[in-house]
Amino acid sequence: MNYADLRRIMVERQLLPRGITDKRVLESFRKVERHKFVPEDFRENAYEDYPLPIGENQTISQPYMAALMTQCLRLAGTEKILEIGTGSGYQAAILSGLAKEIYSLERISPLAKRAGDLLKNLGYKNVTCGVGDGTLGWKDHAPFDGIIVTAASPKIPGAYTGQLAEGGRIVIPLGPSSSQVLTLIEKGPGGFTSSDICGCVFVPLLGKEGWRE
Repeated sequence: MNYADLRRIMVERQLLPRGITDKRVLESFRKVERHKFVPEDFRENAYEDYPLPIGENQTISQPYMAALMTQCLRLAGTEKILEIGTGSGYQAAILSGLAKEIYSLERISPLAKRAGDLLKNLGYKNVTCGVGDGTLGWKDHAPFDGIIVTAASPKIPGAYTGQLAEGGRIVIPLGPSSSQVLTLIEKGPGGFTSSDICGCVFVPLLGKEGWRE
């Protein structure tokens, strides 16, 4: 299969018509080999417009949703980003070319190891993966210019607002386990502002400050 063509078609048919306009984001989606981040049985569907299973009852997000969340961060290239929910490692790979440092936390050890090894083997040198309760953030590397949460939370964990730098942004799905609203939180001189982006459905964010197992 010509995966380069499939990536181009993905961008042209799924991202551009739905308002993904950031040129750097689009270029990252053209470059990152999404098929390498899904199980072999699903590689022929890697660039389709839906999530795919990656094991451990987790999924790799729909390309459009990954692009929308990335675009909401408004990255310039100098930022330090915290990703909650490493999953397959695909989102971290997308962010790798758009920000200076990526710190990615995953609570499921086998997924974290698989994604960390894959990212390393593919040459993503500015991504640091760890295992832990993502609802607590990653205090050792804070503050962050952006926090992207690829799982749904009933509320914004306090660790995220506490570990966000001035001018930083959090992109997180908020709401009940059945459906959520993708939400953008921004930290300015006067405090935090919040805006709704769109409806969405993500796997639950499990942990001390999220959903309980």
